[in-house]
Amino acid sequence: MCIWSFKSRQPKNQVKMLLLVFIAAFSLASGNAQDLRRVDDTELIQLLTGSSNVVVLFNKNNCQRCLDYENVVSKIQPQLEDTLSANVVQAVDSNLVSIYDPSKEPSLVFFRRGIPILYHGKANDDEILDFFNDNLEPAVKELSDYNFEHLTQASTGATTGDWFVFFYSAECTVCQRLYAVWESVGGTLKRKMNIARMNSGESGISTAKRLGALESPAFIFLRQGKMYRYMTKEFTPEAFIQFAEKGYLTKSHPQKVPELPSVVDL
Repeated sequence: MCIWSFKSRQPKNQVKMLLLVFIAAFSLASGNAQDLRRVDDTELIQLLTGSSNVVVLFNKNNCQRCLDYENVVSKIQPQLEDTLSANVVQAVDSNLVSIYDPSKEPSLVFFRRGIPILYHGKANDDEILDFFNDNLEPAVKELSDYNFEHLTQASTGATTGDWFVFFYSAECTVCQRLYAVWESVGGTLKRKMNIARMNSGESGISTAKRLGALESPAFIFLRQGKMYRYMTKEFTPEAFIQFAEKGYLTKSHPQKVPELPSVVDL
């Protein structure tokens, strides 16, 4: 009986060992996602109104893509904290997500002392790290009636390169929700062209009137003395980028940039 009992324990011990190995392997494969700190909207607002950089993963329950992002962000959390000097958190079922990404969860946003930029790529650790580290500072330029023609040379042939301009207004709710999206466009295209925004209701009202962009949001691509209007309602980084790189050729009709009004016209 003693011999039988001793031998019968061996398979049980082997099963336990296999279970422990499986659990350890599963924990490593999951990327230690449980380590990603969760915050509610009140805590998140406190973080975003502070002086620190913050990386926020907006997630929701019962979402496989959200889980994929959570695992990747958890895996690279130490690098994000170190290279970006940022707090890294996740907000699940947050009411704030639509302010920064109209397409909603999963959404990964880097707040650089309050200025957000939306990551629009795949859930890939290297791509996320490269994009955020390449955009530690905002890429979108602010234009006004005072500096528009000087910087863009829009009506004289655009010697300063191509410009993609977002006309917004303080009363436009959609405009407010495109801030992080437009920074994403700027961060992606900054080595190819100039990405800018302009307040069509205040500091840029004369230019907006001249270009026919008083209704916001409005988007105009300026190239070699011509302007191309972005007319679709697809407000995603991918759609804007595709239009600026080549879509303007088929999705918009070129118009001559109106000349500056003369003293008589004023």
